[in-house]
Amino acid sequence: MIRIIVGLIIFLSAMAISPFLIDEKGYILIAMGNTTIELTVLSAGIMLTLLFIALILSLKVLRGGLNFSFGTWNKIAFAGQRRGIANFNKGLAAYMLEDYSQAEELFSKSAIPSKRKQSAYLLAASASAKLDLDSNTNHYLALLEKETLKLKEVGLESVIVNVKLLMNQDRADSYAKARALIDENHKQVGHDARLLSLEIDLCLVEKRYSQAVQHLTAARKEKTISDNIVQAWEKQAYYGSFNESIRQHDSQALHANWQKLSRKVKQREAVLFAYCKVLAEHEITEPLNKLLVPLFKKSPSSEFLKQIRILPIKHADELIAIVQKQLHKNVHSGKWLSCLGHLALMSEQYSMAEKAFGSLIKLEGEDYGKQYDLQDLHALAEAHGQQGQYQAANDIWLKANRL
Repeated sequence: MIRIIVGLIIFLSAMAISPFLIDEKGYILIAMGNTTIELTVLSAGIMLTLLFIALILSLKVLRGGLNFSFGTWNKIAFAGQRRGIANFNKGLAAYMLEDYSQAEELFSKSAIPSKRKQSAYLLAASASAKLDLDSNTNHYLALLEKETLKLKEVGLESVIVNVKLLMNQDRADSYAKARALIDENHKQVGHDARLLSLEIDLCLVEKRYSQAVQHLTAARKEKTISDNIVQAWEKQAYYGSFNESIRQHDSQALHANWQKLSRKVKQREAVLFAYCKVLAEHEITEPLNKLLVPLFKKSPSSEFLKQIRILPIKHADELIAIVQKQLHKNVHSGKWLSCLGHLALMSEQYSMAEKAFGSLIKLEGEDYGKQYDLQDLHALAEAHGQQGQYQAANDIWLKANRL
């Protein structure tokens, strides 16, 4: 810039001096219609120089003014958004610190100005759910619904959070909304373990047991879903499915439901006990014994025999005979004494139950260690009570309370 100015000065100086050197001032004539302007070279040079300087100064002033205007407008226009983002971040901190009341307020306040409506409403709904404020949760979910909750717009994670919040409310209308949301994204159920888990949970709530059973095949293949969770689902889903068969149809339908399962599925303890429980509840003795007798003869584990305690077997003579044979081989077996006591209690053979549980408790004093648990003591107390031995029953209840 300096070089240009210096060059211009030299050029104009030469123009101004040159007329004097040749004894001619030099004139410039400008004609526009009837108007003529006559200038000497010197005066024209001076005017052009002044005009050039004025133009440079004007540009600098105008440029600075524009910068100032845009900067000021930017600060004013985006001040609300910056405050919204700040409140959103404060809400995240409050949520992490489990200050859910403060988090809900901040997320609600920041939703619109921060332009993070989906995230803010989801987190506000989650925070209010932590406080058991269902009305607030529904309010935020309604606002979220207005934001056209679609997979492409907000992502699968937002769908999953929304479904969880709806299901946690444990209400029929909330379950209906959760079902609509899952069905809207049903193509993702087979590709995302989290959504698959929610689908199975919802099917169990809705008592759609057959559909839940179908989903269990995919659930077993998911490495992110633990075996304990799958077993809990199997226990509930298959029990519901078997129970539906006999209640809506008959024992033949129940048997057909069991027979259609693969051998591998039948060997799963959760499935087996679900079927046995339905058989026991409806006093279908022969098929029940046909399943359990071979297992009893193989000397099953203590955990397996503990699950027998939940089966309401009222006709247990055949099973009791096998247990007694096992006790002849080892009279100090805690698992078989416990099993005998519970089978005798369920079949209303209270004296036998009392003796079996009494022998089980005595093992502790004979240096065989404590092999009974709280459920055994409760069963013994019930056996005493059924025989009118109320003082003995009370003593056992007191012993159970001390455990």
